[in-house]
Amino acid sequence: MHHDVLIVGGGHGGAQAAIALRQRGFGGSLAIVSDEPELPYERPPLSKEYLAGDKPFERILIRQPNFWAERGIDMLLGRRVEAVDGDARTATLADGGALNFGRLIWAAGGSPRRLPCAGSELRGVHAVRSRADVDRMIAELPGVVRAVVIGGGYIGLEAASVLRKLGKQVLLLEALPRVLARVAGEAVSDFYRDEHRAQGVDLRLGAAVDRIEEQDGAVAGVRLADGEVIPADMVIVGIGIAPSVGPLLAAGAEGSPAEGVRVDARCRTSLAGVYAIGDCANHANAYAGRARVRLESVQNANDQAVVAVRDILGDPVDYHAVPWFWSNQYDLKLQTVGLSLGHDEVVVRGSPAARSFSVVYLRDGGVVALDCVNAVKDYVQGKALVAGGLRLPPERLADAATPLKALLDG
Repeated sequence: MHHDVLIVGGGHGGAQAAIALRQRGFGGSLAIVSDEPELPYERPPLSKEYLAGDKPFERILIRQPNFWAERGIDMLLGRRVEAVDGDARTATLADGGALNFGRLIWAAGGSPRRLPCAGSELRGVHAVRSRADVDRMIAELPGVVRAVVIGGGYIGLEAASVLRKLGKQVLLLEALPRVLARVAGEAVSDFYRDEHRAQGVDLRLGAAVDRIEEQDGAVAGVRLADGEVIPADMVIVGIGIAPSVGPLLAAGAEGSPAEGVRVDARCRTSLAGVYAIGDCANHANAYAGRARVRLESVQNANDQAVVAVRDILGDPVDYHAVPWFWSNQYDLKLQTVGLSLGHDEVVVRGSPAARSFSVVYLRDGGVVALDCVNAVKDYVQGKALVAGGLRLPPERLADAATPLKALLDG
């Protein structure tokens, strides 16, 4: 089979690339190959509404099933790309098939990092990355009384909040001194730590896991490095992802298993005709001070998809999008705009005690990011501050009675 554009990965980036190609008039042959059997669907609800049972799978589909066929987009589902030959422009599948391509967009995302300890593969130990992952959890939940969540990032905290909503006993372990340590400042970390504890989560920081205890082939508990054994009927592991870039690296693309595949400002890898977007793409980001980063977000996947598509269609632009993220936990909506990497000053707007506040991060006096908790107006208006890197007096930023828009206008 030959396709003028072959897209590897059926997540947000892959789906958006196919949609953008057709929207912009591309008339060539086009296919998405995905190792999952499902049509493209939204990933963020997996640890939130889908796990909680608030949204059926049909409501998280990115497009309805007939959309893809009507636009001549071949869906090669349940098939995994095992190797890429950039010179021959072929992708070899795990089932022995081969696909020829004119251009390749690699949007394969990543796979959940596993615990590096005994028992990590036991029945009842789960990751939250795909529909199949969450369906297995849902099937086991009726028999679960005690759940242990390992990892205090977005996924772990979101899963903990859903499990508490479902009436489960939840203990959360984080190896670092605070939750959300890699993505938020101390004020936000402290707020969410206290919130989860108030909601009944036994949240422990600086906790190292030694092994997962077994009984009859299933998880029975979690043994900590200090010897304590925590009984558990289910363990959820949320300790990040490893970028899925093995075939590209084997083909000679620049990058590494840890950092992902390197791309330029137009999402081009070092392999001719091969692009990489989304979670697996290591790129220089203007909002990280031009440092190279991988961004695991819907925004990044979608925006990079359009950049790659425009380059393919001869209408090139460099990637320059303000990053944004969000997380829903209990009745709290955390919205982040910008990247707080390397910030040297923090300003808090509003009151954490009132459950509505924002944290503004500055670097060299300029606004680089905001974390907004139940503060939608700050989030919406703060994007312009980040985009402009505006320098504003901290005391004005701290005045929650003054809208950020007024600071922008003034």
